[in-house]
Amino acid sequence: MREPGRAAIGTWSGGRFLHFGEAIGEERLEALLRPGGGVETVLSADAYGQGEADRVLGRALAGVPRTEYSLIGAVGHDFYEGEREGPKGFPRFTDPRLRGPEQYGSYLRMATEASLERIGADSFDLLLLHNPDRIGYSSEVVWDGMAALREAGLTGRIGVAPGPANGFTLDVISCLERFGDRIDWAMIILNPLEPWPGELCLDAAVRHEVKVLTRVVDYGGLFWGDLRPGMELAERDHRKFRPEGWIEAGAEKLERLLPIAERSKLTPIQLACQWNLAHPAVESVAPTLIQEIGPEACPIEAKRLELAKLPAEQRLSAEDVEQIRAIGDNAGCMSLKGASPEHEGEERPDRWPLTDDLASVGSRWGIDPERDLVATH
Repeated sequence: MREPGRAAIGTWSGGRFLHFGEAIGEERLEALLRPGGGVETVLSADAYGQGEADRVLGRALAGVPRTEYSLIGAVGHDFYEGEREGPKGFPRFTDPRLRGPEQYGSYLRMATEASLERIGADSFDLLLLHNPDRIGYSSEVVWDGMAALREAGLTGRIGVAPGPANGFTLDVISCLERFGDRIDWAMIILNPLEPWPGELCLDAAVRHEVKVLTRVVDYGGLFWGDLRPGMELAERDHRKFRPEGWIEAGAEKLERLLPIAERSKLTPIQLACQWNLAHPAVESVAPTLIQEIGPEACPIEAKRLELAKLPAEQRLSAEDVEQIRAIGDNAGCMSLKGASPEHEGEERPDRWPLTDDLASVGSRWGIDPERDLVATH
């Protein structure tokens, strides 16, 4: 089994399965995902394209020796028996409408084996629980099922992948407190323009010896350098869900970061990657590779090469890291998913009330939910 590397590419890149920029053609996507040239870690999630992303990745891996790459998978959304609920996607496998706890383990094994078959692999190096609901974070039965997959040789390591939106801070920390002896990795959102709330759970990851893989490192593509104010986004572009003016505000902050990048001889995306990797526990970065619209857009192949050339040595000082954090400070800029003091009404698959137990988790880690986990602007 091979540990995930410092730089990774996910099947959400290229615009085919999650709509970022233009969708590139089949051959370009396979070439983008094929390990090699400095990027030897690839990720897929079984729900993307209802299994089609797995198949594309399988074609990309054809002929590449299994020892030369690290393979990460993710299961958790039930598109086998569940029905798609519009933009919310497919329900989590723990949805009580689909099954009870006694069937969690069998579902996880079925979904993992099916994903591996589509990819054409015998095992994952790391398997993530994809976008858990409240049950997924807190159920011992779920994590017994995940651990059983490792014991069966279907994966070398297991982990948790909160999402798809930002938040889940106390849920992740609680999950690591309860099941950290079983969990090897966690995947969170983190980048220099979104230090909050991802940084809040890193101390718990260090304490429980859980390695962290970070996504959205590119901040919606801004750190690639070819997304600019006034640019057109594709009709179904996933980034249209972001607040109006986010590109303009981000571009202004990026201008303040450029002198640090130039001094460190880093491109903007390399600066973002190195800033993430400067954090204890963070071991890997997986920015989204986006083919923007228009003739002036940077080819996605050039972006892959830029990621592959991420310097191995850390070029940012502790002072640089603090200065970047201060420039990018986004605390309180949005309502967060997961357990929240702002939540009202019935529990949802991605948002639920703050419980006394989770408030106690916050107290143990110096997190005041009413102060640290609410939207203030």
